[in-house]
Amino acid sequence: MNHETNRRSFLRSLGLITVGATAGASFLSACGSKPSGENQQAATDTTATVEQPKDLFFKISLAEWSLHKSLFEGKLTNLDFPAKAKNDFGISAVEYVNQFFKDKAKDQAYLTGLKKRCDDLGVTSVLIMCDGEGELGDADAKKRLQAVENHYKWVEAAKFLGCHSIRVNAAGEGKREDVAKAATEGLRKLSEFAKNTGINVIVENHGGYSSDGQWLSGVIAATQMDNCGTLPDFGNFCVNRTKPEANTPEAWEKTKCLEEYDRYKGTQELMAYAKGVSAKTHEFDAQGNCVETDYSKMLSIVKAAGYSGYIGIEYEGQTLGEEEGIRATKALLEKAGATV
Repeated sequence: MNHETNRRSFLRSLGLITVGATAGASFLSACGSKPSGENQQAATDTTATVEQPKDLFFKISLAEWSLHKSLFEGKLTNLDFPAKAKNDFGISAVEYVNQFFKDKAKDQAYLTGLKKRCDDLGVTSVLIMCDGEGELGDADAKKRLQAVENHYKWVEAAKFLGCHSIRVNAAGEGKREDVAKAATEGLRKLSEFAKNTGINVIVENHGGYSSDGQWLSGVIAATQMDNCGTLPDFGNFCVNRTKPEANTPEAWEKTKCLEEYDRYKGTQELMAYAKGVSAKTHEFDAQGNCVETDYSKMLSIVKAAGYSGYIGIEYEGQTLGEEEGIRATKALLEKAGATV
């Protein structure tokens, strides 16, 4: 059986396509490029899945990084993203990535337009994932302060869009305890600024020390700020990785993890401070289960922590296309979530 037949059999098992030439063609057309701008906002994909079941203990959102290839290739823009989430996937909550509107954080006209699109669609803006603004755990106090201040504009943009949080990184170089101290100071200062706007500052396990659940939970606790929390990511627990040949998504995808922290232990440690959760997926088996993560076990940990907020879909796999991977992750969340 060839790869395409395997792929279609898998998708059919999830109910993502149905038997028949018309349905098959409709699904495959959904994997192509979409119109941008106003045309994209008005577009409606007939394969869009229905809204999530009412019996889930959490709500489903879509992380923009799931569509990073389409965004980098210009097939989709940040302005298109809310309509894409709602019309194509039946998801009414979105998590932005700042690099897809990096120069627009203070552009009032742009942000007003983005907010209007969300309001018209009934889409909730959940958070902004912020990268490339400096290291909040930098050993150099001046550089650390600059990194803190670089995030101010994203706090204000998040407030305007109606988000509850910005996601940041607790990054830095040096000894474990030194980076922890610096990250605590950086996060505390940023959280003090964000608290005045009602915005949370949440940290994702995003490689290095931050992927050590004990280290990161200790840093968050040490800030002593109730608006400083975590964004546990089910798949980001690599504490030591090979160096990429370049700082590009493609280069990072080719790196290998040399040492990984236990993802279930790490998630449990981080859930005590969670204000968001990221459902990372890469590969799926024939039954639609995530190969690298036991979702029933992971969602049981999330539920046991008393969490009932958004869980954001973040598909990063290579076998399925972006749209197929998003649908597969959504189906898995609904299936596993209904049984825990």
